[in-house]
Amino acid sequence: MPVVNTRRDFLRSSAAALAPWLRAAQPAADPWQEAAAIMQRIRPPKFPDREFSVTRFGAKPDGVADCTAAFRKAIAECARAGGGRVLVPAGRFMSGAIHLQSGVNLHLAEGATILFSREPKAYLPAVYTRWEGMECMGYSAFIYAYRQDNIAITGRGTLDGQADCSHWWPWKGRTNCGWKKGDPNQEAARRRLIEMAERDAPVQERQFGDGSYLRPQFIQTYQCRNVLIEGVTIVNSPMWEIHPVLCRNVTVRNVDIHSHGPNNDGCNPESCHDVLIEGCRFDTGDDCIAIKSGRNRDGRRINVPSENIVIRGCQMKDGHGGVTIGSEMSGSVRNVFAEDCRMDSPHLDRALRIKTNAVRGGVVENVYMRKVHIGQVADAVIHVDFYYEEGARGDFLPVVRNIRVSDLTCEKSRFALYLRGFEK
Repeated sequence: MPVVNTRRDFLRSSAAALAPWLRAAQPAADPWQEAAAIMQRIRPPKFPDREFSVTRFGAKPDGVADCTAAFRKAIAECARAGGGRVLVPAGRFMSGAIHLQSGVNLHLAEGATILFSREPKAYLPAVYTRWEGMECMGYSAFIYAYRQDNIAITGRGTLDGQADCSHWWPWKGRTNCGWKKGDPNQEAARRRLIEMAERDAPVQERQFGDGSYLRPQFIQTYQCRNVLIEGVTIVNSPMWEIHPVLCRNVTVRNVDIHSHGPNNDGCNPESCHDVLIEGCRFDTGDDCIAIKSGRNRDGRRINVPSENIVIRGCQMKDGHGGVTIGSEMSGSVRNVFAEDCRMDSPHLDRALRIKTNAVRGGVVENVYMRKVHIGQVADAVIHVDFYYEEGARGDFLPVVRNIRVSDLTCEKSRFALYLRGFEK
């Protein structure tokens, strides 16, 4: 049974709950000194002064010709030379999956747009990926890197996934996303992946490519070090936009994200260490930022937390949560610092959101938020829900502790604080 059962119960309990919840287990030292130490460790990668224009390798800026091979050749040549910048000049370039290699900065000049193919086969063969917190062999992200170091996506151009209610979004299986009765959707494959992950099926046996309808992410860097994503605009994503997994030393800076499809989270660091997200603008169909660490048994098997994450100077418009933790948090999340952010939209539900349940488990601790101005949010400024999806039906009780919020102003919201936890 939840601690808060009705609106009246909530109003009676919230005032009493607020002070001890925010004060509990505070460390003696100023925690923001740790944020400064994290910032000192995070350094964006540097690249040799070499340039490889994709047009030199056959790319045509007409928005029609398939430039996948040209991107692949330019990236391979850049990597062989010891690294540098793969330049996408002004124009519209159509491409399938782009796979980055160590030492490569994919740079979009002002006026450049990469249009990603709407054909699912353009993202095959299947790659090693993590989908909703579970490892599998699935569609490649539109821009993907696996076990690469010193990689970047930079510039003032646009990455356009071309997803809409006729392409990619209907796979969610919802009528408001273009799905119609009788159309294929992700539900059967999603259930099968959950079942395989729960019985520890080898990842190579978890084949979810052609015909599975598990939407690809836009950008996924998997087990990479020294990652920079800076300056670009991202629109019309099938699913999560920026998804670093098991990465160290990640910088996401001055990125504009505008995408209102289902599960269109803006930036989801998962099981990552030392991450900076700054100066970004989020206008999304789901959480603006969602910090994760794996789902259920698969998350516990891998058992790598997300930790040491700094968020600063960001703007959040539409979305389910401004700064969110979960729900895929079975590997735990700790040491999250958010400051100097502005959140304002009647379609932004919450400012700080923590979502979990008794199947996820995991620990969320040492989360600090300060100097945040909120114009309005539709629901709660701070929202903690232990009953997300599976609720209390599990044996892995989550722990949320040491959350501190200070110097936050809000002009309009339904609740200041919403807590829905377990009695046990």
